[in-house]
Amino acid sequence: MLPDATIDDLARALRDGRTSSRELTEQALARAGEAGGRHVFTRTFDEAALAQADAADRLRAQGVVPSPLAGLPVSIKDLFDVQGHETRAGSRALAGSGPAARDAVAVARLRAAGAVLVGHTNMTEFAYSGIGLNPHYGTPGNPHDPARIPGGSSSGAAVSVAGGMAAMGLGTDTGGSVRIPAALCGLAGFKPTQRRVPLDGGVPLSWTLDSIGPIARTIRCCAVADAILAGAPEHGAPAALPLAGLRLAVPQSYVLDDMDEAVSEAFAESLTRLSEAGARVEEAGFENLLELGTLFEGGGFTAAESFHWHRRLLAEKRELYDPRVRGRIERGAAMLASEYMALQDGRAAAIAEMRRRMRPWDALLFPTVPIVAPRLDELEDDADFTRLNLLVLRNSTVANMLGLCAASLPCQPEGALPVGLTVMAGEGQDERLLAMAAAIEDVLRGGA
Repeated sequence: MLPDATIDDLARALRDGRTSSRELTEQALARAGEAGGRHVFTRTFDEAALAQADAADRLRAQGVVPSPLAGLPVSIKDLFDVQGHETRAGSRALAGSGPAARDAVAVARLRAAGAVLVGHTNMTEFAYSGIGLNPHYGTPGNPHDPARIPGGSSSGAAVSVAGGMAAMGLGTDTGGSVRIPAALCGLAGFKPTQRRVPLDGGVPLSWTLDSIGPIARTIRCCAVADAILAGAPEHGAPAALPLAGLRLAVPQSYVLDDMDEAVSEAFAESLTRLSEAGARVEEAGFENLLELGTLFEGGGFTAAESFHWHRRLLAEKRELYDPRVRGRIERGAAMLASEYMALQDGRAAAIAEMRRRMRPWDALLFPTVPIVAPRLDELEDDADFTRLNLLVLRNSTVANMLGLCAASLPCQPEGALPVGLTVMAGEGQDERLLAMAAAIEDVLRGGA
């Protein structure tokens, strides 16, 4: 019963005795071992997962249910430490580094909430691209068309959820690595305000931009997971906010450029439906977004900060890296300290300007990715890979660079390739954003 079930559906089934954690976990592991699970996991935690499931069933029988995720299988991006298992970050360069001594904080919070950890999911090596390719462990196919990319860098996390191998996938988001695969795989994804979820125990990409968030079936599922990850006292999803009267801005600069026809039509139809539901959807300039490109020059924060972490590993094992990833990391070697400080100053100014421009609005709306998932054969040439990677990442990087929170939810017509709608709000407005996104989700799913 995993493939189309939400966290609420599964929690009710467990509560009513219609299934057990053991049964759900066996189903998840079986799907991971089938053809549809090919390249989704770098490893599964079979014995440990079944032991956790049995423990969850025993606790439930005694009336102990610590959260809505209790007894549900979840997947963990291979960027997070899981006690007793090696963390490879999708790379051969970390193979043989030895098992983690303790869980990452995010993993520990999921474990304490009773979630069953089914395995480490595949990813772009060291999380450094929005495409999702991995030459070391293979690339999971998009669940809607295996000839297309899943999106990255949390590729396996998204496919594990779409394929019924997990009720939620734990991912990271430095420039869209949760929201891009969610959008391209027809799922919901949430990037919280940075530092809402502690980063401890994960392999970093950029400490300035890294965030931790969930990929799941719905925004409400994401909200349940986010509350657990953020250490909130209550684990339920916030009630949907009434749409009537909400002021939703559609930036006319930057984020609407180069949309393909499928995305353009799905986005326009979504705006129409939200307007008909009573939201005040208005066009707005946001010309300041056109200036963001200066903050990515020379690879920006990601190149500089990733090179700092990788410099010794590169010196020892450079040949084991994916050349496309290695090249982006090594750009950071050329950045001067003065240039890095100028980046910090420029980002601070950009954040202040965006905060000023967003004051009249409850949230901003735009496509998560301006194109549907490219075919794998479109990425064989390095120049095409670079061009498509930058295009796939462009819109989602706005939230990371400007210190905002953002959710992506499906908005495509039935039977079409997935398209994601971004709902973005100010720093620290995470719970309100999730409540707005839930209301938008209801409209787009036909529930309002």
